[in-house]
Parts: sequence; structure tokens; C-alpha cells
Amino acid sequence: MDRMRELVDILNKYAYEYYVLDNPTVADIEYDRLYDELLKLEKSTGEVLFDSPTKRVGGSPISAFKKHKHIERLYSLDKATTEEEILAFDKRVGNINNDIEYTVEYKFDGLTICITYENGKFVRATTRGNGVEGEDVTAQVLTVKSFPLIINYKGTIEVQGEAIMRLSVLDEYNKTADEPLKNARNAVAGAIRNLDPKVTEKRKVEIMFYNVNYMSEGKLNSQTECVEFLRNNGFKVHPFLRVEKSISGVMSAIKEIENNRKNLDILTDGAVVKVNDFNVRNSLGYTDKFPRWAIAFKFEAEEITTILNDVIWQVGRTGKLTPLGLVDAVELAGATVKKATLNNYGDILRKGIKRGARVLIRRSNEVIPEILGTTEYFDNCTEIDKPKVCPYCKSELIEVGANLFCPNDNCRPRVVQSLSNFACKYGMNIDGFSEKSAELFYDEFGLRKNSDIYKIEKESLIKLEGFKDAKVSNLLTAIEKSKKVSLANFIYALGIDNIGKKTAKDLAKYSKTLNNFLLLKKEQLINMDEIGEVIAEGVYSFINNQKNIDEINNLLNLGVNVEDELNQTSGGVLSGEKIVLTGSLVDYTRDEASKIIEGLGGEVVSSVSKNTTIVLAGENAGSKLDKARALGIKIIDEETFKLLIKT
Repeated sequence: MDRMRELVDILNKYAYEYYVLDNPTVADIEYDRLYDELLKLEKSTGEVLFDSPTKRVGGSPISAFKKHKHIERLYSLDKATTEEEILAFDKRVGNINNDIEYTVEYKFDGLTICITYENGKFVRATTRGNGVEGEDVTAQVLTVKSFPLIINYKGTIEVQGEAIMRLSVLDEYNKTADEPLKNARNAVAGAIRNLDPKVTEKRKVEIMFYNVNYMSEGKLNSQTECVEFLRNNGFKVHPFLRVEKSISGVMSAIKEIENNRKNLDILTDGAVVKVNDFNVRNSLGYTDKFPRWAIAFKFEAEEITTILNDVIWQVGRTGKLTPLGLVDAVELAGATVKKATLNNYGDILRKGIKRGARVLIRRSNEVIPEILGTTEYFDNCTEIDKPKVCPYCKSELIEVGANLFCPNDNCRPRVVQSLSNFACKYGMNIDGFSEKSAELFYDEFGLRKNSDIYKIEKESLIKLEGFKDAKVSNLLTAIEKSKKVSLANFIYALGIDNIGKKTAKDLAKYSKTLNNFLLLKKEQLINMDEIGEVIAEGVYSFINNQKNIDEINNLLNLGVNVEDELNQTSGGVLSGEKIVLTGSLVDYTRDEASKIIEGLGGEVVSSVSKNTTIVLAGENAGSKLDKARALGIKIIDEETFKLLIKT
């Protein structure tokens, strides 16, 4: 959790520099490596910090431009870096006997642009922004000559492309520039998002188009049809497009891109693999962040050797110790590397890791590289001893499987991470209670258990430096407010190993009540969808540990009220319905309406598609309502919704 907190803070800083200031201080590959390291940690721990960039797509629009909501959300892509990950993607797609076609295209490294046409005429250009809302850059994009102002299609349509600056153009520009541009991506981002359109024109920006994001009339059936549609309407499309049925064919196309990209006059950092058939895409759908039918393959990371000076051990929330190698500083892909990860002590032995040895490290999409193995030993090399006591609290360690654990529940890093997890948005949602708060309260008040949060007194807080009346009042109010909590949030807050927000929600839906959750049998857990044996064992062990039960009772005795999950049955009046909420409702919040729908067997979906069955439209409903009308989807108002849920 210490590493996750560090990664989130760094990534948010870099995202602000990249998306808002257009002045990144690190290369994209460094951001990607940090981001993927965070993803791996989130998957392995089942925890996502409240401000994690993985919950977001892109960054916030800058205030100098008008904001504009896209008709259809623009998604980013999940990433792969190995053939095994592409094989796993193929398996997730469900490609049996090569019956699904894939397309493979270049992944350009520029700035995503979404252009809107109405009745065949160009009306607007926007950046992607956060995927839902972008910046209106119409004046800037009008200077770009690589797209048409009039097209044959007469409905409303959004097309998506990547604004790029050719490398040869960048070289020529820098020969006479007062201030040379750092790289092609930064150059084009600065051109499009410059308030002066003349700057855009001077940089000779182009746009490579690859997607139709929305069309009000008619439909496209495949990516190949989409690309052909773009070509036929005068959009600039890169000529490389491979259609493959087998993963071996996909990998061959990816390797072709990798081999040829060095000769390309456009900055590219990978390949994009998509399911070709749009009907198959619709059946696969989306996660909160990515389409399930596409993935971006990032090219292989660089490797280098250096000297390992020492290994230190970090302690996480569960008490697990993770080794971290301290190496002689080396430059790798534009960054200075001083640390490299190892998995556990067994990993150290398998790789022959010794203090003072030369080791091979790889930055496989991780800013802290992985130590792959040892390449050379010297006379001064010394063995790395397996630690016997915790480096923080000196408790004797225990070994479980391949990992070492600190058994001391009161070990400072363990408690701090536990308190932070408990108070986060997906837990008890205590606004103003941060990791720094947890550290301070651990040291000053002796907080050791989650229930201790509800014992914090105003008189103690007011004595702390930086805690003025307003801050104290706000924190105490947030703590009191958190006592009313949903079952899903409470389960997440407990900090059970491998339980993220989705699994916590699944457990809540299955259990309905806290009492039922605490009485779950292992067989019930294993039989739940998406709950494997490891998670089932972790949950069962947790709820059958008397110390955990005592802590839950402490929380309840201190006034925590865990609300029952609304009943959801397949026979509910909304069973089988896929419902989109749009606009403002008078008598319900969005969360309240969603819970009612789910409780009556319906499913709340975020965007309107041909699979949507009902659109619940409140006041000031926007583009979703327009799209629902265009698709002929049933639309109901709030009064109709009230009548429907009472039947």
C-alpha cells in the first residue's frame, strides 16, 4: 500500500503536467510503466485507492477552452506487453476455433481528436478530455488540412482520430524555432491546445482517423467497414490494416509494425488489436475504463545490467514483506533507475541474487524495474539473508507459502494502510481522512484498530498542529456521517485480502445482510460467480476469525449501521431490463434510482446502445436522450418510473 500511494501521487502529478499543462516532465513510457505497476498492485491486492488514475480516462479539460460533452464516451485501451497477454485477451474474448476476426493497426502517439458533423458539415472538434467531456478546439483544428469540411453522410456523426506532427516536420520546425520542441507528441498537443490557431497552422498538424465513435442514422458492421467509410468520406487513414483470425497472425502483424515503425515518419509506440465484428463487440461490452474487445500492444521494454548494492524489505497492509533491490544508478529509457523489484525470498534464490553482483533489470512497463537475474559475480559478493524479524517492529516473521509476513497487527505500516483502506471512498468514505491522517493518529493517539477512529475526540484533535476549528469539525462530521454505510462499502472497508470494490459488491448482493455475510460457508463462496478458491478461502478465514468478529462488533457498538442490500430477484418487475439514467431526477438521487432498479432485477448501464431497453430521462437530459430517440429505445420519465416500480 505504501508503494500504491506513492504511485498514485506521482501519476496524478504527471497526468496534470501531461493533460492540463501540456508540459510533461517524463516520457510517456515512464508514465506507462508506473501506471502498469499500479494496475498489477491493484489486481494483486484487490484494492484501489480513492484517487487512483486507473479510475479515470485522460485528464480534466483546461479552463481556457469551452467544455463539450461527447455524444458517445471515448474509451482508452487496456494494454499488453507480451504474447501471453495477447493470448489471455484472445481467451477473454472467447475466440474458439478462430471464429473471430481481429484487426491490427498502428497505435499513434499524438493527441486524440473527436470531430462532429451534422447534416454533412463540420461543426466541432474536441479533445478527448476525460472521455466524457473534452475541450472545444474547433478554431485550432480548422487549420488542419487532413480532414474534410463536408462529407457525404447527412446524419449526426462523431469521428475519432489522432492529431500528429510528422518527425520530419518537427525537425524542420526546430531548425528555426526560438524554443525547440521536445518531441512530436508534445509538439502536437501544444499546437492543438494553444489559444492562438496560428500556432497550430505553423506546426503543420495532421490527423490520422481510425474510428467512428457515433452515428445517428444507419450503422457500420465492422472495423474494416469503419475504415472504408472514413476513406470514402475523405478522411486521412493510415494504409496499414491487417485482418487476422489467429493470434499467431495477430502477433505477426504486430511484429511487422514493430519492425517498420523505425522507418515511419510518425511517432508510434505500439499496435492496436480490435475485434472486427461490431455485433461481437456489443456482446463483449465494456469495463468501467476499457472496451473488452480491444487492446493496445506496447512494444518490448529495454533491459540493462547494473550492480546490486543491497536489498531492503517493505511491509504492506496484510503484513506481507516484499524485497526491493537498491542498484547503482543507470539511465534506462530516459530515466535514472536506482531501485528494482523482486517478488519474494524464493525469487532471490532462483535468480541467484547476491549483494555486489551484476544483475539484469528490465523496465517492463514499470518505473521501478524488475530484476530478471544475475549476469556476473565478483569476489566481494555476499549472500542475501532471509529476514527473521520485521524491519519496522522487529516482530518474528512467519512464512506462508512463498512469502514472509509480519504477524504484528500493530506494526505501523500495516495499521496505517488498514486505517486508510477503511476510510477510503469505497470503504466508509470518511472525507478528509487520508494516509497522512492515519500516520498522525497512529503516532499521536495510538490508533491501532479501525474502530478507534470512532473514538477520536474534538479535544484531542484541536491540539494537533494544522487542525483548526473548521478542519476538526469537518472531520468529525465525516466520521459521524460514515456510520451509515452500505453493506458493499462495509465489506470493502474490512480489508479482506483480494477483495476489491466489485467483489465486495458481489458479496453484498449475494448476502443481502451483514449477518448473512458473516455466516457464509466456504461452499457458498466457491459457488459464487467470479469467486475462486483463493478468494473464498480468504473471506471464509476472515469471517471465522474471532478477532475480526470482535472488531466488527466494536464498530456496531460504536454506532456503525450497515444497511441491508436491496433484494434483487430475477422475477422483479425490471428483470432483464438494461436501463440508462440521464438528466436530473427530482425525487431520487442517481444512486437511489440505481439501487431501486437493481433491486427489481434490472441492470443500470452507462451508455445508450442497441442493447439498451429503457432510458429513464429526467430534467435537462442531453445527448443520451437524443440517441435513444434515434435508436427507437423506450423512454420513460420519472412519473412513469414511479408507477413502474410500484406495480
